Amino acid sequence: MTMKFLENAENIFSSFLEGLGLAWWVEVVTDNPSCTYYFGPFGSDKEAKLYQAGYIEDLEQEEAQIVAIDIKQYKPKDLTICEGEFLKRFY
Repeated sequence: MTMKFLENAENIFSSFLEGLGLAWWVEVVTDNPSCTYYFGPFGSDKEAKLYQAGYIEDLEQEEAQIVAIDIKQYKPKDLTICEGEFLKRFY
């Protein structure tokens, strides 16, 4: 019961920070496909770092080539942005 309470409290806190644009996100940029992925929200940069390896592993299993990884306070508009989709927004 205590563990479930802590999980719920953590989710509420992360959602609150996300609403303010203060949540932490793992940003992974890949090539082949050329995409930017956002994973989160997290309540701290330490929490984001804890989970980042799993996201990288999943993308590598899909044979995506990791170009860059960043953890930052951010409020992404979209969780996945691929090169073709990004260009479609402006043309």
